This record gives sequence, C-alpha cells and structure tokens, in this order.
Amino acid sequence: MSQSKALSQRFFNSKIRSQNVSGKERWLGYMIGPCGALLFSAVMGTYLNVYYTDVLHFNELGLGTFLVIFPIISKIIDAITNVIMGYIIDRTHTKQGKARPWLLLSAPLLTVTGILLFVVPSGNITLQIVWVMLSYNLYYSVALTIYNMSHNLLVPLSTRNTAQRSVLAVFNNIATIMMSGILVALVFPMLIIPSLGTSKDLWITCMSILSCITLPLVFVEYYYTKERVTLEGGGVKQREVPYSLQLKAIFTDKYILILLGYFLLSTLTSQLKNIALPYYCNYVLGTYSDGITQTMVSVLGGIPMGIGIFAVWPLAKKFGKKNLTVVGFVIFSLGSFICCLAPTNMPTVLVGQFVKNMGSLPSAYVFMALFSDALDHMEWKNGFRCDGLAMSVYSTITTAVAGVVTGIFNGCLFGAGYHAPLIAESAAELPAVLEQIAAKGWTTQIAPELLKQLADGSYTVAVMQPEAVTTVLVLFFLGLEVVSGLVYAGMLSFITVEKTVDKKLVIIRARQRAEVEARGEVWVEPEVRAAEEQKKMDAEAEEAYRKELRERCEKKHLSYETELAKHVEALRMKEEKQAEKERLSKIKAEEKAKKAAEKQAQKLAGLTPEQKQKRDARRLAREKKDEACWQEEKAKGEAYYEKMQKALAAAEAK
Repeated sequence: MSQSKALSQRFFNSKIRSQNVSGKERWLGYMIGPCGALLFSAVMGTYLNVYYTDVLHFNELGLGTFLVIFPIISKIIDAITNVIMGYIIDRTHTKQGKARPWLLLSAPLLTVTGILLFVVPSGNITLQIVWVMLSYNLYYSVALTIYNMSHNLLVPLSTRNTAQRSVLAVFNNIATIMMSGILVALVFPMLIIPSLGTSKDLWITCMSILSCITLPLVFVEYYYTKERVTLEGGGVKQREVPYSLQLKAIFTDKYILILLGYFLLSTLTSQLKNIALPYYCNYVLGTYSDGITQTMVSVLGGIPMGIGIFAVWPLAKKFGKKNLTVVGFVIFSLGSFICCLAPTNMPTVLVGQFVKNMGSLPSAYVFMALFSDALDHMEWKNGFRCDGLAMSVYSTITTAVAGVVTGIFNGCLFGAGYHAPLIAESAAELPAVLEQIAAKGWTTQIAPELLKQLADGSYTVAVMQPEAVTTVLVLFFLGLEVVSGLVYAGMLSFITVEKTVDKKLVIIRARQRAEVEARGEVWVEPEVRAAEEQKKMDAEAEEAYRKELRERCEKKHLSYETELAKHVEALRMKEEKQAEKERLSKIKAEEKAKKAAEKQAQKLAGLTPEQKQKRDARRLAREKKDEACWQEEKAKGEAYYEKMQKALAAAEAK
C-alpha cells in the first residue's frame, strides 16, 4: 500500500477539505465514527472473560489454567503484529495519508473476528480451545491492532495547530468515554447483561449485532478525518528512515519514555479494575447481574466524565495540560482511598468513585494531546517523524497488557476458589441444579423462588464466593489505584514539552522550507499548497458533475441549462452561507479577545503601583528563566539533530 494507485481515486477522498479542523471533522470523524469499534472493544475488555468463565464454564471444564496462560502467550503475537504494523504505517505513502487507509481494512476484519469470538462450538473441548485461540488472536492481534494503530495516529497527524489538535483529542476521548462510561458501564449492566444471563445463544446474538455496528461507523471515521501533517510532505522528499534510528529516537527521548511508562502502568491498573468490575459488583456490593449495583457504581463514577467535556479544556488552557493532569491524579488517589475505607458499603464506594473520576478527568481528555506534543518534539530533535513506531509501542502496551491482566486476574480468581454460576435450561431442571449446589457445600446468592427466567426459558443460579475471592476483587477494583494515582502524578510532573512545542514547530517548518529551496524548488506553504490542490480537485469534481448532469438531463428529457442554473445557484448560496459563518466566527473570536483584554485591564487597574511592580518583576523573572531553559534545550536539540542527520546520511549512503 506504500504507493497505492487505487486509493488515489475520488471514491476514497476524505470528505474534509478545510485546512483548519472543522465541526464536521470533530463530530463525525473523532466522536461518532470511532464509537462502533470502541464500543465493541470496551465490551470485550469488561465481559469477554465473563463469557469464558460464566457462560462457557472453562474454569470448571479443567481449562482454568488455559485462561491464565493463554491470554499472556497470545500477547507475544500482539507485540509482533504491533511492531510490524508500525513499520508498515511509517512506510505507507498514499494520497489518503499513512494511517487512514488502514481504517478501511480494519472495518470488515473487526466485524468478522468479533462474531467469531462468541460462536465457539459446543461439545469437543479441543475444538473449543483451538477456536478460542484463533478467534482471540485474529481479533486482538490482527483486526484490533490495525484499527488501534491507525485510529490512535489520527490526532497526532491531524494538524500542527496544537490548540485544534487538543480539541480533537478531547472529542476523541469523548467517544471513548461515551462507549465505556455510558453504554458499557451503564446500559449494559442495567439492561443488557441481566437479560443475557448465562445463555450462550443470547450472548452470541447480542455480540454479533454489536460487531456488525462497527462496520459502517469505521467508514464514517475514515471519510471524515484528514492527515494534514502527513500531507505536508507534498513539497518535501520523503526519506526512508532506518528502523534502528527510529528505535534510537524513541528510546532516548525522555518525554516519550515517561509518557509510555505512565501509559503502561495506567493501562495495567485500569484494565485490572475494568475486568474486576462486574465480579466486584456481583459478589461484593450486590447480587449477580441484578441490573442495579454496577449501574449505580458507574453512574456516580461516570458523572464527572460528562462534566469534563466542558471543564477540562478551559482549565488545561489556563493552567497547562501537564499541571492539571498531575493535580488530577492526586485527587484520583484520594477517591480510591475513600472507597477502600468501606469497600462493601455502597454509599462510601459511590462517593469515592465520584471523587476518583473527578481526578481522572484530565488524563482521560488530554493525554493524547500531550503525546502529540511529544511526537512533534521528537521530529524537531531528530529531523524525522516516527509516528508509526511510536504508536506501535503505544498500541503494543494496550494489547499486551490486556493479556497479562487477564492472566493475572484469572490466576488470582481461580486460585482464591471462584465458583461460576450454574444454569438450569428450564424450570424442570432447577431442582437438580440446586441439589448440585447444596452437595458442593455452596450457598445460593438469592432464594430459588426469586430467580428470574431469561428470554430463552433458562435460569442463572449464582452462589456466594469465598472470602479470598472477595479480597482479590477489592484489591483489583479499588486497592491498586490508591498508590498508582500518586505514582502517575510524580511521573507526569517531569513532562514540560508543551512549554516549547510552538517554538519547535516554527523550526520544523523552517527546515522543510530550506530542504525544498536547497533542491532549487520554490517553497509553498503547506496550507497554500493544500488549498490549491483542493481547488483543483473541486474543479475536476465540478466538471465531472456537469458531465453527469448533461447525461441525466438527456436521458430524462430535461433542460440542461435550467438544471445547471439551479446547481450554480445552490453552489452560490452554499458559498455565501460558508462566508457568513466564517465572518460570524471571526467576530465572535474578536469579541472574546476584547472581553479578555478588558478583564485583564480591570484586574491591573485594581493593583497598587507596588503590586504592579512585583507582578511585572515576577513575570520578567519567569520569562527570563523560561528563555534560558529554552536556549539550553535548543542548543542540545540542535546538536542532537546534527548527529542524527549524519547518522541518517551514512545509512542512506550504504
């Protein structure tokens, strides 16, 4: 796909034409489009293990060890495919960009492999093991890897404008939170899971529907996103950077290493919490799939995520993305501590979950913006981008940790003596199932007469768990995050990249211009070049439309001149509407700037001369310190840049 001609056809062109991020791009490309894949992935992260333990009863079929070891081993394949995918993306050069084309391939793969995860044949244990191994790896190691790699790169490749990029990061995370924080955390435990019980047929039907929803939404994500950073290369010769230099660039950069280290630890603890969530709510706080407990925990914990849509970005602009995230994690740790004070008490846990999620808001919404800043920093420092490889490490963490977490959780759960619920296929079988439970010395969670019949006529009978099991669930769902929040705050306090990223972007653009002019070519600003290319494509599209219009009019015996006049008038009105929208937007921005200036002037007017003098002295001292730090970093960065350019030239000469 490195130079695919097929992707040059108009059919594959992005619907986004503006060189600035548009509302259509934010809402369709970064919020609505990703919802299908993110929804199914979130469901898998929370409920696939429940399907294996409670529906397929793998742990009682002598396959408990398989559920411990298999997910961990499978992630070796994940790690390999992530590295390969990063290598491929970095060498993909198409009219549609380097990451977006792979969304097209991921769409059908996600749908097919998602269904295969659940249609596990019954009876033969060997066949079940083989089926689970193949379907699990096809979904996680192939389909989800391709999607995650391309999806996660869209924000860093969307634009150089850090403000617009940060907004896209927020919208992207809104999609994640909508799926995991609303549907999976609220709707599923309240309505879907209680209706499914432990019926295999109902699970297959439900999950197949969810998998099919993924297909059209991934196409929406593809058509309503645009890789402006990749397309800058239209005037700059693309250089093939050796893999060894890309590895050196990533693993010698302190910002990337800190961010990847943070992401590794946070993914580990958050996935342990997510996989423990349904078990914790079923056996510690409430009863099995009661439709209330998990919903309450998710509602009180998830409300802050909704507030964050409006609160986080203004605060990040005022105090800085890093500063806000660090403070947030201190609050996050406090909320987890509150939960641990009384882990079986619903009101205490709900209060703690609310506080904890208030603290996690900044990391949820602005992490990808910080990661994007770090990628730009690496380009300034090294003279080349390595988005694909960096994202392959990022994606490898996501997928590999999932397997490790599943193995750790299942090992601890089964080691503590977990008892999966039993199923009675009908009311007639219920007494025999209850006798089986009594013979094992177990106790049912609720009285048999209170059991609810599922849609297929079966009954799910859950039992009380040993104390060791509930201890494991409390540790994974609550305990780990008390310490981890403080660890994250300490790690991210060293991330200062956002202070100088705008200066580095100016240098990157200057280097691009110098490279073009050194070849004796005329430099054209990427925005201007893109606008000219878009104008040319619009002219070609208009010519094709008029040709089709003429043929249609001849076929239907209509007046071509009349229909063309209608079309021209519609275009004129559309252009006027767009011009008016831009005019109003400009006026709004000017009014906002004016109000901010007036507010600042009023604030200054209320200060005494002495206060003004102290304020100015502090500002000058801070600016002097920041400039000194920048000059020091710039000198080191330029020296490292020259070193990497020599290494790159030596590699090209071989």
